Parts: sequence; C-alpha cells; structure tokens
Amino acid sequence: MTSAGRASGIGKISADRDRCVGAGQCVLAAPAVFDQDEEEGLVLVLDERPSASRSDAVQKAVWACPSGALVLR
Repeated sequence: MTSAGRASGIGKISADRDRCVGAGQCVLAAPAVFDQDEEEGLVLVLDERPSASRSDAVQKAVWACPSGALVLR
C-alpha cells in the first residue's frame, strides 16, 4: 500500500490483548486487518492504520468485539 493510501485512512486501530476473549469476530469482519495468535487465540492487529477502503469492515469489527478490546482513534 502506498503512503498516500495510508494518509487517507480511517485512523489507528489498537487492541487490548488483556481484554480480548478470543472470539474471533474481528478476524471474520476484517481479515486483512486482524488475526489471532496460534497459542491463545488472542487478537493480533496486522495493520494499525488501515486504508479508508477498509473502513466499513474495521468499524464492523470494533462493533462486533464482545469484550470491547478494539479501539479506533
């Protein structure tokens, strides 16, 4: 992805792994942005500053997180 694409992104996404319960809803909603680790199944943020084209998927992931572990700023 180009730096221009990132400049017009939706903000920065972060995850509180201590709060994560490993439900995987974020991965289902936005697999290009989130994954789960192999050991505990906890959230991994693959792209902290996703492009605007992923806005709907990221917002859906934040909304669907049952533990509230995701924050979009």
